[in-house]
Amino acid sequence: MTEPVMVALRNRVGQEIGTSPWLTIDQARIDAFAAATLDPDPMHVDPAWCEANSPFRSTIAFGFLTVSLLTYFSHQALGWLSSSTVETGGYALNYGFNRLRLVEPVPVGSRIRARFTLLDWQEVRPGEMRSTFGVTVDIEGVERPALVAEWLGLWVTEPGHRRLEARRGGGA
Repeated sequence: MTEPVMVALRNRVGQEIGTSPWLTIDQARIDAFAAATLDPDPMHVDPAWCEANSPFRSTIAFGFLTVSLLTYFSHQALGWLSSSTVETGGYALNYGFNRLRLVEPVPVGSRIRARFTLLDWQEVRPGEMRSTFGVTVDIEGVERPALVAEWLGLWVTEPGHRRLEARRGGGA
């Protein structure tokens, strides 16, 4: 996002900012996440085990897989990635969560998307703006959401970047 668009967010507190396209959660994605996190839990990676033992009768996505997709969904819904450098207006850093709940399991084959509402936007230091987004991850055709969260981000522009760089010993 360019600087004027980021500044304009200040005026959109309380408004829905964007919704991502649907994304299918297939077994290959779940298996790749299991491999990356060294977690071979059969609830997620063993369809035969799930058929015999799981209350869901199929594999389900890891809750942390759903959480990890928030950055991807934000790129899709908010479009900020296209200008994510100091030279083009700033960049985003993940700052954590005030609140995060995994409400409903995501069965393999489901399609999910995220909706973002700007809850707060404030300059915490010159060149560092903290955002709080309300995020809901929907499962297509399911009433309850997969995830609800208050996600914190930090938008860093040139003055903030210089300060961070100096703190790390890499700049003036």
